[in-house]
Amino acid sequence: MKVKIESSKIVKPLYEDGEAPPARWVPLSVFDKVTYGEHVALIFAFRPPNPPNSEVELGLAKALAVYREWAGRIGDGPDGRRSVLLNDAGARFVEATVDAPMAVSLPSGPSPEVRRLHPRIDDGPVELVQVQLTRFSCGSLAVGFAGHHQIADGQATANFLAAWGLATRRLPLSPLPVCDRGTRFAPCDPPLVEFPHREVEYRAPAPNKKCDVAVEDEEEEIGFGAAGHDKVKVHRMHLSKDFVARLKARASSGLPPSRRGYTTFQSVVAHLWRAITASRGLGAGVTTKVRISVNGRTRMRPPVPRDYFGNVVLWAFPRCDAGELVSRPVGHAAELVYRAVADVDDAYFRSFVDFAASSGAMEAEGLVPTADSEQAVLCPDLEVDAWLGINFHSLDFGGGGPFCIMPTYYPMEGSLFLVPSTLGDGSMETYVALFHNHLEEFKRICHKIT
Repeated sequence: MKVKIESSKIVKPLYEDGEAPPARWVPLSVFDKVTYGEHVALIFAFRPPNPPNSEVELGLAKALAVYREWAGRIGDGPDGRRSVLLNDAGARFVEATVDAPMAVSLPSGPSPEVRRLHPRIDDGPVELVQVQLTRFSCGSLAVGFAGHHQIADGQATANFLAAWGLATRRLPLSPLPVCDRGTRFAPCDPPLVEFPHREVEYRAPAPNKKCDVAVEDEEEEIGFGAAGHDKVKVHRMHLSKDFVARLKARASSGLPPSRRGYTTFQSVVAHLWRAITASRGLGAGVTTKVRISVNGRTRMRPPVPRDYFGNVVLWAFPRCDAGELVSRPVGHAAELVYRAVADVDDAYFRSFVDFAASSGAMEAEGLVPTADSEQAVLCPDLEVDAWLGINFHSLDFGGGGPFCIMPTYYPMEGSLFLVPSTLGDGSMETYVALFHNHLEEFKRICHKIT
């Protein structure tokens, strides 16, 4: 796929009255600071007809005027706190073309080539939003969106993308975002830390050591030659509506009548956790755990508005002995997932706020977030990024929603993306990154329900 960059520019917010508000610093919240300090890239594919780039650019400028943080810059404020400067410095807007139809250009499966459809993010760009519009000869459009995670979680990003589409279609932006990250999550006085947060959300900094992971080439898989391992590859696996229904029925079969059945998310994560653990050849005596994002908007009391712009995510960590996990039925794993997520409730979120906002030990011990994208290998663990409850499909520039949504190529061993089908029929795509020799076994067993 030969992608030709036609232009690259900065798009600044366009205010209705023509006057920009004064610049100001807004402190990042405790949830902003604990999450990944990097850009996250998504790719959306649209069939024709599509509006011209100029209209999409204008829509972006209008949306940035409402979601002003995206046009700012992250840094240390005058008080020394990590903050975002609302200075309207703007977002990166790249225009590109491919002299071929999308149907024959896009890779048939996960590939480093998809990185060409969004601006480079591995060198830490200063713009908090980077966008690339890639036009294909057939009239199809690929939109690569990369946003800094400390500005917005998945829900907040989806809200912004929907607003961008509305602005491009010259429609009112509604509902408007709730932008009060600097003041919303105040700690109790005195603080009440009821749960352990060291080695959960924060940990002591790891000693510097030479990593044995080498990137052979920008467009190749990551190699692990120094460690003697195989290459990491990303596999896309389709889970049909029928398969998901059978999986949920099997997982829930042992529950008493008084219990609701396990959800799609709980059942799918349980199944994939077991299949990946088995394909890795892990056995008794090895503990395996899954890092699962938990949205706190509906869990905190009072609830955080759905339209809050920022991060409100912590993590659940179901864990189990590997031998027990694979030898017991999928319902056992689903129960572990269910309980771990249920434990991340309002009391837990409040405890974290008090720990992160009031604990002098944070500074004294130099604690750092456990959310670390620099990890190349997670084995024996997993990390799940689920988009099942996030409506990324609402991005519509006027020709209808995307027919394909996918993450960028992300070959971190043990990472798992769950992406709902754009058909809305209950099916989904999963993206699994594993060592090649483990991946072959995973392919063999991943559609077996046990």
